[in-house]
Amino acid sequence: MSGDIATTSTTPSAVATAITGDEETHSTSITTTTSTNKPHITWSDSYTKAQKAIQSLTSILPSIPPSLSSSETPASCLLRDAETAAQISNLLRQPDSGAGDDNICRWLYDTFQYSEPELHIVVLRFLPVIAGVYLSRVNLHKPLAGFEAVLLALYGYETSVRNSQSVTVNIPDLSHSSIYHETNKAPKNSATELNLAVISPSLEPYGIVRSTKRARIVAVALELYYSKLPQIPVESKIEFCEFCKIWSSGHGESSGNEAKKSIYMPWELLQPVLRILGHCLMGYKRDEKLYQSAIGAIGCLYERALHDLNTKAMLATGSLLQLVKLGAESDEVDYTEINIESNTINL
Repeated sequence: MSGDIATTSTTPSAVATAITGDEETHSTSITTTTSTNKPHITWSDSYTKAQKAIQSLTSILPSIPPSLSSSETPASCLLRDAETAAQISNLLRQPDSGAGDDNICRWLYDTFQYSEPELHIVVLRFLPVIAGVYLSRVNLHKPLAGFEAVLLALYGYETSVRNSQSVTVNIPDLSHSSIYHETNKAPKNSATELNLAVISPSLEPYGIVRSTKRARIVAVALELYYSKLPQIPVESKIEFCEFCKIWSSGHGESSGNEAKKSIYMPWELLQPVLRILGHCLMGYKRDEKLYQSAIGAIGCLYERALHDLNTKAMLATGSLLQLVKLGAESDEVDYTEINIESNTINL
Protein backbone atom coordinates (compact mmCIF):
# COMPACT_ATOMS: atom_id res chain seq x y z
CA MET A 1 0.00 0.00 0.00
CA SER A 2 1.41 3.38 -1.00
CA GLY A 3 -0.06 5.38 1.85
CA ASP A 4 -1.85 7.80 -0.50
CA ILE A 5 -5.50 8.75 -0.20
CA ALA A 6 -8.02 9.17 -2.94
CA THR A 7 -9.03 12.76 -2.33
CA THR A 8 -9.06 14.72 -5.56
CA SER A 9 -10.17 18.15 -4.41
CA THR A 10 -10.10 20.25 -1.30
CA THR A 11 -13.64 21.53 -1.70
CA PRO A 12 -16.07 20.35 1.00
CA SER A 13 -18.30 18.33 -1.31
CA ALA A 14 -15.44 16.71 -3.20
CA VAL A 15 -13.52 15.66 -0.10
CA ALA A 16 -16.66 14.42 1.61
CA THR A 17 -17.47 12.37 -1.48
CA ALA A 18 -13.94 11.00 -1.61
CA ILE A 19 -14.04 10.08 2.06
CA THR A 20 -17.43 8.41 2.19
CA GLY A 21 -18.15 7.51 -1.40
CA ASP A 22 -21.53 9.24 -1.16
CA GLU A 23 -22.70 12.39 -2.82
CA GLU A 24 -24.54 15.06 -0.93
CA THR A 25 -26.71 17.91 -2.00
CA HIS A 26 -25.71 21.23 -0.51
CA SER A 27 -28.30 23.93 -0.13
CA THR A 28 -27.36 27.39 -1.30
CA SER A 29 -28.12 30.64 0.41
CA ILE A 30 -28.21 32.73 -2.77
CA THR A 31 -31.59 34.09 -3.79
CA THR A 32 -32.60 36.60 -6.43
CA THR A 33 -34.73 39.61 -5.62
CA THR A 34 -37.28 40.63 -8.24
CA SER A 35 -37.07 44.31 -7.41
CA THR A 36 -33.38 44.89 -8.12
CA ASN A 37 -32.75 41.79 -10.23
CA LYS A 38 -29.47 41.29 -8.32
CA PRO A 39 -28.47 38.25 -6.28
CA HIS A 40 -29.18 38.67 -2.60
CA ILE A 41 -26.64 36.68 -0.65
CA THR A 42 -27.48 35.57 2.87
CA TRP A 43 -25.06 33.70 5.08
CA SER A 44 -24.98 32.69 8.70
CA ASP A 45 -23.22 34.83 11.24
CA SER A 46 -20.65 33.32 13.59
CA TYR A 47 -23.30 32.50 16.19
CA THR A 48 -25.45 30.53 13.76
CA LYS A 49 -22.46 28.71 12.29
CA ALA A 50 -21.30 27.66 15.75
CA GLN A 51 -24.81 26.49 16.61
CA LYS A 52 -24.89 24.39 13.44
CA ALA A 53 -21.55 22.84 14.33
CA ILE A 54 -22.78 22.00 17.83
CA GLN A 55 -26.03 20.58 16.50
CA SER A 56 -24.20 18.27 14.08
CA LEU A 57 -21.91 17.19 16.90
CA THR A 58 -24.86 15.92 18.95
CA SER A 59 -25.29 13.00 16.56
CA ILE A 60 -21.64 11.94 17.02
CA LEU A 61 -20.87 12.33 20.71
CA PRO A 62 -22.64 10.41 23.50
CA SER A 63 -23.60 13.63 25.27
CA ILE A 64 -23.36 17.38 24.79
CA PRO A 65 -23.46 19.79 27.74
CA PRO A 66 -26.63 21.93 27.57
CA SER A 67 -24.48 24.99 28.15
CA LEU A 68 -23.08 24.71 24.63
CA SER A 69 -26.43 25.22 22.91
CA SER A 70 -27.61 27.89 25.33
CA SER A 71 -24.40 29.91 25.35
CA GLU A 72 -24.35 33.38 23.80
CA THR A 73 -20.83 32.60 22.56
CA PRO A 74 -21.15 28.97 21.41
CA ALA A 75 -17.84 28.85 19.49
CA SER A 76 -15.83 30.03 22.49
CA CYS A 77 -17.78 27.72 24.77
CA LEU A 78 -17.13 24.79 22.42
CA LEU A 79 -13.42 25.59 22.39
CA ARG A 80 -13.13 25.75 26.19
CA ASP A 81 -15.46 22.90 27.18
CA ALA A 82 -13.18 20.24 28.63
CA GLU A 83 -15.81 17.48 28.64
CA THR A 84 -16.60 17.84 24.94
CA ALA A 85 -12.92 18.12 24.04
CA ALA A 86 -12.17 14.92 25.95
CA GLN A 87 -14.90 13.06 24.07
CA ILE A 88 -13.62 14.25 20.68
CA SER A 89 -10.02 13.40 21.56
CA ASN A 90 -11.09 9.95 22.71
CA LEU A 91 -12.84 9.29 19.39
CA LEU A 92 -9.77 10.44 17.46
CA ARG A 93 -7.62 7.98 19.43
CA GLN A 94 -9.82 4.94 18.76
CA PRO A 95 -8.19 2.01 16.88
CA ASP A 96 -10.45 2.54 13.85
CA SER A 97 -10.29 6.34 13.82
CA GLY A 98 -9.13 8.35 10.83
CA ALA A 99 -10.74 6.16 8.18
CA GLY A 100 -12.74 7.56 5.29
CA ASP A 101 -16.06 7.04 7.05
CA ASP A 102 -14.94 8.51 10.37
CA ASN A 103 -17.75 10.85 11.50
CA ILE A 104 -15.59 12.92 13.83
CA CYS A 105 -13.03 13.59 11.07
CA ARG A 106 -15.83 14.61 8.75
CA TRP A 107 -17.23 16.92 11.43
CA LEU A 108 -13.82 18.56 11.89
CA TYR A 109 -13.48 18.99 8.14
CA ASP A 110 -16.96 20.46 7.71
CA THR A 111 -16.52 22.74 10.73
CA PHE A 112 -13.30 24.15 9.30
CA GLN A 113 -15.06 24.82 6.00
CA TYR A 114 -17.45 27.25 7.71
CA SER A 115 -14.63 29.79 7.27
CA GLU A 116 -15.35 31.20 10.71
CA PRO A 117 -12.17 32.20 12.61
CA GLU A 118 -13.43 31.00 15.99
CA LEU A 119 -14.41 27.63 14.54
CA HIS A 120 -10.99 27.39 12.90
CA ILE A 121 -9.48 27.56 16.38
CA VAL A 122 -11.86 24.81 17.53
CA VAL A 123 -10.55 22.50 14.78
CA LEU A 124 -6.92 23.47 15.37
CA ARG A 125 -7.36 22.64 19.05
CA PHE A 126 -7.43 18.95 18.02
CA LEU A 127 -4.53 19.09 15.57
CA PRO A 128 -2.02 17.56 18.04
CA VAL A 129 -4.19 14.44 18.34
CA ILE A 130 -4.90 14.29 14.61
CA ALA A 131 -1.25 14.70 13.61
CA GLY A 132 -0.06 12.61 16.54
CA VAL A 133 -2.19 9.56 15.84
CA TYR A 134 -1.80 9.96 12.07
CA LEU A 135 2.01 10.04 12.06
CA SER A 136 2.11 7.16 14.52
CA ARG A 137 0.01 4.98 12.21
CA VAL A 138 1.28 5.77 8.72
CA ASN A 139 3.56 2.73 8.76
CA LEU A 140 0.73 0.41 9.77
CA HIS A 141 -0.82 0.56 6.28
CA LYS A 142 -4.26 1.43 7.59
CA PRO A 143 -6.80 3.63 5.76
CA LEU A 144 -6.37 7.17 7.12
CA ALA A 145 -8.32 9.21 4.57
CA GLY A 146 -10.29 10.97 7.32
CA PHE A 147 -7.17 12.34 9.01
CA GLU A 148 -5.65 13.26 5.67
CA ALA A 149 -8.76 15.17 4.57
CA VAL A 150 -8.55 17.38 7.67
CA LEU A 151 -4.80 17.93 7.21
CA LEU A 152 -5.34 18.82 3.55
CA ALA A 153 -8.03 21.31 4.53
CA LEU A 154 -5.61 23.05 6.91
CA TYR A 155 -2.83 22.94 4.32
CA GLY A 156 -5.12 24.30 1.60
CA TYR A 157 -6.26 27.14 3.84
CA GLU A 158 -2.69 28.15 4.64
CA THR A 159 -1.75 27.92 0.96
CA SER A 160 -4.59 30.30 0.10
CA VAL A 161 -3.76 32.75 2.90
CA ARG A 162 -0.10 32.88 1.90
CA ASN A 163 -0.95 33.02 -1.79
CA SER A 164 1.47 30.07 -2.12
CA GLN A 165 4.35 32.38 -1.15
CA SER A 166 7.17 31.51 1.22
CA VAL A 167 7.50 32.98 4.70
CA THR A 168 10.74 34.93 5.06
CA VAL A 169 12.50 37.12 7.60
CA ASN A 170 15.13 39.80 7.09
CA ILE A 171 18.35 39.24 9.00
CA PRO A 172 20.92 42.07 9.30
CA ASP A 173 24.19 41.34 7.54
CA LEU A 174 26.96 41.52 10.16
CA SER A 175 29.53 42.21 7.47
CA HIS A 176 28.05 45.69 7.22
CA SER A 177 28.56 48.36 9.85
CA SER A 178 25.68 49.22 12.13
CA ILE A 179 24.01 52.57 11.59
CA TYR A 180 24.62 53.24 15.29
CA HIS A 181 28.43 52.98 15.06
CA GLU A 182 31.05 55.07 13.36
CA THR A 183 33.29 53.43 10.79
CA ASN A 184 36.05 54.42 8.40
CA LYS A 185 34.93 51.85 5.84
CA ALA A 186 32.81 53.00 2.94
CA PRO A 187 29.46 51.18 2.79
CA LYS A 188 29.16 48.67 -0.01
CA ASN A 189 25.57 49.39 -0.98
CA SER A 190 23.64 50.18 2.16
CA ALA A 191 24.64 50.08 5.79
CA THR A 192 21.32 48.45 6.55
CA GLU A 193 21.44 45.84 3.81
CA LEU A 194 19.54 42.73 4.88
CA ASN A 195 19.80 39.03 4.15
CA LEU A 196 16.65 37.09 3.43
CA ALA A 197 16.09 33.89 5.42
CA VAL A 198 13.32 31.48 4.46
CA ILE A 199 11.25 30.39 7.46
CA SER A 200 8.80 28.31 5.41
CA PRO A 201 9.22 27.55 1.69
CA SER A 202 6.61 28.38 -0.93
CA LEU A 203 3.54 26.16 -1.04
CA GLU A 204 2.18 24.01 -3.82
CA PRO A 205 -1.48 22.96 -3.96
CA TYR A 206 -2.03 19.28 -3.18
CA GLY A 207 -5.17 17.22 -3.60
CA ILE A 208 -3.82 14.02 -2.07
CA VAL A 209 -1.27 13.11 0.57
CA ARG A 210 1.69 11.33 -0.93
CA SER A 211 4.37 9.77 1.20
CA THR A 212 6.98 12.18 -0.20
CA LYS A 213 4.84 15.22 0.70
CA ARG A 214 3.41 13.99 4.01
CA ALA A 215 5.93 15.74 6.25
CA ARG A 216 5.46 19.03 4.40
CA ILE A 217 1.66 18.93 4.66
CA VAL A 218 1.73 18.14 8.38
CA ALA A 219 4.41 20.80 8.95
CA VAL A 220 2.29 23.51 7.32
CA ALA A 221 -0.70 22.48 9.42
CA LEU A 222 1.53 22.81 12.51
CA GLU A 223 2.68 26.24 11.32
CA LEU A 224 -0.97 27.30 11.23
CA TYR A 225 -1.42 25.83 14.72
CA TYR A 226 1.62 27.78 15.93
CA SER A 227 0.21 31.06 14.58
CA LYS A 228 -2.90 30.60 16.76
CA LEU A 229 -1.21 29.29 19.92
CA PRO A 230 -2.23 32.15 22.24
CA GLN A 231 -5.89 31.32 21.57
CA ILE A 232 -5.56 27.54 21.96
CA PRO A 233 -6.28 25.91 25.35
CA VAL A 234 -3.39 24.62 27.43
CA GLU A 235 -4.71 21.04 27.30
CA SER A 236 -4.15 20.94 23.54
CA LYS A 237 -0.52 22.05 23.95
CA ILE A 238 0.07 19.39 26.60
CA GLU A 239 -1.28 16.76 24.19
CA PHE A 240 1.16 18.05 21.60
CA CYS A 241 4.09 17.67 24.00
CA GLU A 242 3.07 14.12 24.85
CA PHE A 243 2.90 13.13 21.18
CA CYS A 244 6.34 14.66 20.60
CA LYS A 245 7.68 12.14 23.11
CA ILE A 246 6.00 9.30 21.23
CA TRP A 247 7.22 10.55 17.85
CA SER A 248 10.82 10.92 18.98
CA SER A 249 11.34 7.75 20.96
CA GLY A 250 8.22 5.64 21.03
CA HIS A 251 8.07 6.02 24.81
CA GLY A 252 5.03 7.29 26.64
CA GLU A 253 1.41 6.28 26.71
CA SER A 254 -0.22 5.65 23.34
CA SER A 255 -3.82 4.84 22.55
CA GLY A 256 -5.35 2.52 20.03
CA ASN A 257 -2.89 0.98 17.64
CA GLU A 258 -0.29 3.75 17.47
CA ALA A 259 3.08 2.26 16.69
CA LYS A 260 5.43 2.52 19.67
CA LYS A 261 8.48 3.49 17.69
CA SER A 262 10.06 6.70 16.50
CA ILE A 263 8.77 8.25 13.31
CA TYR A 264 10.57 9.95 10.45
CA MET A 265 11.10 13.60 11.42
CA PRO A 266 12.85 15.63 8.72
CA TRP A 267 13.97 19.17 9.42
CA GLU A 268 10.93 20.69 7.67
CA LEU A 269 8.68 18.90 10.18
CA LEU A 270 10.93 19.48 13.17
CA GLN A 271 11.05 23.27 12.69
CA PRO A 272 7.39 24.03 13.53
CA VAL A 273 7.52 21.39 16.28
CA LEU A 274 10.37 23.24 17.99
CA ARG A 275 8.67 26.62 17.58
CA ILE A 276 5.59 25.27 19.33
CA LEU A 277 7.68 23.77 22.13
CA GLY A 278 9.56 27.05 22.46
CA HIS A 279 6.25 28.83 22.99
CA CYS A 280 5.29 26.26 25.63
CA LEU A 281 8.55 27.01 27.45
CA MET A 282 8.50 30.78 27.21
CA GLY A 283 4.82 31.66 26.88
CA TYR A 284 3.82 34.85 28.64
CA LYS A 285 1.48 32.85 30.91
CA ARG A 286 3.51 29.94 32.20
CA ASP A 287 1.55 26.84 33.15
CA GLU A 288 3.69 24.52 35.26
CA LYS A 289 2.25 21.29 33.83
CA LEU A 290 2.70 22.54 30.29
CA TYR A 291 6.20 23.78 31.11
CA GLN A 292 7.27 20.39 32.45
CA SER A 293 5.66 18.57 29.51
CA ALA A 294 7.56 20.78 27.08
CA ILE A 295 10.86 20.10 28.87
CA GLY A 296 10.23 16.36 28.65
CA ALA A 297 9.36 16.59 24.96
CA ILE A 298 12.48 18.62 24.14
CA GLY A 299 14.63 16.15 26.07
CA CYS A 300 13.25 13.26 24.01
CA LEU A 301 13.83 15.16 20.76
CA TYR A 302 17.38 15.98 21.84
CA GLU A 303 18.09 12.30 22.47
CA ARG A 304 16.59 11.49 19.09
CA ALA A 305 18.84 14.10 17.44
CA LEU A 306 21.91 12.56 19.11
CA HIS A 307 20.86 9.11 17.94
CA ASP A 308 20.35 10.31 14.36
CA LEU A 309 23.47 12.54 14.41
CA ASN A 310 21.24 15.35 13.17
CA THR A 311 23.38 18.44 13.77
CA LYS A 312 20.61 20.98 13.10
CA ALA A 313 18.26 19.23 15.50
CA MET A 314 21.02 18.85 18.09
CA LEU A 315 21.76 22.58 18.00
CA ALA A 316 18.09 23.61 18.14
CA THR A 317 16.99 21.24 20.90
CA GLY A 318 20.23 21.79 22.83
CA SER A 319 19.64 25.55 22.75
CA LEU A 320 16.14 25.11 24.17
CA LEU A 321 17.48 22.88 26.94
CA GLN A 322 20.12 25.52 27.71
CA LEU A 323 17.34 28.10 28.06
CA VAL A 324 15.63 25.79 30.53
CA LYS A 325 18.88 25.51 32.51
CA LEU A 326 19.44 29.26 32.53
CA GLY A 327 15.85 29.82 33.60
CA ALA A 328 16.25 27.40 36.51
CA GLU A 329 19.46 29.11 37.62
CA SER A 330 17.89 32.55 37.50
CA ASP A 331 14.99 31.32 39.63
CA GLU A 332 17.38 30.08 42.31
CA VAL A 333 19.46 33.26 42.58
CA ASP A 334 18.09 36.69 43.35
CA TYR A 335 20.79 39.10 42.23
CA THR A 336 18.92 42.06 43.72
CA GLU A 337 19.00 40.64 47.26
CA ILE A 338 21.25 42.51 49.71
CA ASN A 339 23.39 40.50 52.11
CA ILE A 340 22.64 42.02 55.49
CA GLU A 341 25.85 40.55 56.96
CA SER A 342 27.97 42.71 54.69
CA ASN A 343 28.08 46.35 53.76
CA THR A 344 29.02 45.41 50.19
CA ILE A 345 26.48 45.04 47.43
CA ASN A 346 27.58 42.56 44.76
CA LEU A 347 26.43 43.32 41.24
